[in-house]
Amino acid sequence: MLRTRQPVTLRTLVAGTGVSTMAVYTYFGGMDGLWRALRQEGFIRLAVQLAAIKMSADPVRDLAALGAAYLANAMENSDLYRVMFDAGFDLEDTGAADETLHHLVRAIDRAKANGRFRNEIDPLELATQSWTIGHGLASLVATGPLPHQTLAHGVPMLTALFTSAGDEPDRCRRSVERGWGRIAPARSGSRDRRDRP
Repeated sequence: MLRTRQPVTLRTLVAGTGVSTMAVYTYFGGMDGLWRALRQEGFIRLAVQLAAIKMSADPVRDLAALGAAYLANAMENSDLYRVMFDAGFDLEDTGAADETLHHLVRAIDRAKANGRFRNEIDPLELATQSWTIGHGLASLVATGPLPHQTLAHGVPMLTALFTSAGDEPDRCRRSVERGWGRIAPARSGSRDRRDRP
């Protein structure tokens, strides 16, 4: 229903399932609970994607790889991704959402320890800035009007961000390119949102 942009109501949700609308109340406490569960599922899937990234000796490469994993999750779950950032519903477990950001915080701490970023850099602030770049690209491509090729802009944007944090420009770009390279080209089975009816 999310994929085809159908209105999600109690009646349309149970239509053809053989269960009554009471099932939504029994299992989710109503529609608000259902939306909360969907948001939670989105962050759980994102956490799984991020946890699958194997950390390397290059923390800047790892930061870019985490950003690429964020985008891969948004591309693979674009309908759920829209629900994840619907501020109208709270999360049941905010820890799942917090943990996704803290993957980046830990990589930034490693980059500081390795001398790639300046000591005075606030890891949470830099992680949030990095996340903002990823979220902007995901919003414009996975759920927005721009083509998949737009994701290539992540390399110069992250390189500029990480260079401003103290990394050496050429080394930084190489690291970001290696990490960002995990984003696969658009699959033939997927279409840009602008091509959808």
